[in-house]
Amino acid sequence: MTDAIRILICDDHAIVREGLRALLATEPGMALAGEAADGEQAVAQARALQPDVILLDLVMPRRDGLSAITAIMAANPAARILVLTSFAEDDKVFPAIKAGALGYLLKDSTPAELLQAIRSVHRGEASLHPTIARKLIRELSAPPPGLPPAIEPLTEREVDVLRLVAQGLSNDDIAARLVVSERTVRTHVSHILEKLHLANRTQAALYALREGLARLTD
Repeated sequence: MTDAIRILICDDHAIVREGLRALLATEPGMALAGEAADGEQAVAQARALQPDVILLDLVMPRRDGLSAITAIMAANPAARILVLTSFAEDDKVFPAIKAGALGYLLKDSTPAELLQAIRSVHRGEASLHPTIARKLIRELSAPPPGLPPAIEPLTEREVDVLRLVAQGLSNDDIAARLVVSERTVRTHVSHILEKLHLANRTQAALYALREGLARLTD
């Protein structure tokens, strides 16, 4: 299937990889691109296979997940990484999102939640477990040290786009809602990230939640 979402599974537990492989095999529109059993393999496979979505555990041998995320994003800033882990501790969550992961899901999530998260991350949208989102909102209550203030404030239209990004809408959905082109939405999102010194849509969504421009629903 040429339009299938190609997924790289990175986890050091064979039983977890087998379970994820079986789940993907039953889902139309998704395909296994490859597997990695440690962090070094994850980085190498991400570079070699160029998957659409990378499912990545944070605790792996030879190279931990955070280091792998950093290396993968350095080689390919457009990589779309969904962390899938058992750990919700602050020292795991915050660095992973700041390093560029678009999603963060806990392993006690349901198969349906995982499949939805894969689709969201593939579209370039944030996908965060509500518990994780609340942690990140608290962490991002102040701008990171060393970042300059925004050069100029967001325009009224950019605020509208940011609200819809925080609601999880894709660029196409936002374009339809605001009756503009998808290209115009992409331009607005780019300006928002640049003005707020944010790395991706996940961080933009968290900013909107923190500023009260959107609400977390679960």
